[in-house]
Amino acid sequence: MEFDILLPLGGFVVGMVIGLTGLGGGSLMTPGLIFGLGIPPAVAVGTDLIFAGITKSIGVFAHRAAGNIDWKTVRLLAAGSLPAAVATILVLDTLPSMDGLNRAIVPILGVALLLTATVIVVRGRLVRLAERFARLHGTPKDRWLVVSGAVLGSLVAISSVGAGAMGVAVLMLCRPGITTRRLVGTDLAHALPLALVAGTGHLHLGTVDFGLLLALLVGSIPGIYVGSTLTGRVPEPVLRCLLAAVLVTAGLLCIL
Repeated sequence: MEFDILLPLGGFVVGMVIGLTGLGGGSLMTPGLIFGLGIPPAVAVGTDLIFAGITKSIGVFAHRAAGNIDWKTVRLLAAGSLPAAVATILVLDTLPSMDGLNRAIVPILGVALLLTATVIVVRGRLVRLAERFARLHGTPKDRWLVVSGAVLGSLVAISSVGAGAMGVAVLMLCRPGITTRRLVGTDLAHALPLALVAGTGHLHLGTVDFGLLLALLVGSIPGIYVGSTLTGRVPEPVLRCLLAAVLVTAGLLCIL
């Protein structure tokens, strides 16, 4: 595709939000590409998955070096998510045309965006709910991580959304008391192979645009750095509400 200055600019904005909040970029990048730049939904999803795999790898290496990753939890999530992602790609591959693929993606993307917005708004309540459940009933069984991983794997393969905010929500519910650093590190460590597996599937489907990918990376890498330096300077409740409003709007546009 032809170079468009809006692409690296969009990458910069999304990268900055990732640096500020740790929110998965797909929840902003994919609807932005579809509604802001007119990119076909399947191409937006496929390209964003490869984009996520590249950008998340930087964070995973940093968290691994700092010892912030619970590898057992990563393996349990991946045991559900990776097979589910592969199975979902195989189902998408049976669709007869690119138009059919686009029509299948858009409503599910809308649902994923609305779920992500909900998680952002009620995150504090989720923490309290998880802690209360653990006091009354003990830590949830490991099988719930596998089941949750399978749901995340299917959502990510179809929409590129879910590995960030919803992955964090799963960890808060299934691993109550986890520290923020291990929460972020573990979520990234699971999201990386999931994005790469799902992205490889989209390579097979022919829905990855490498010119688009390069333009997004040019903007996002400095954006992540700038966002990281601004962490704590933007009031979190305000930022959370703004993000939720954007995601709800995009989700409703997809569904309607």
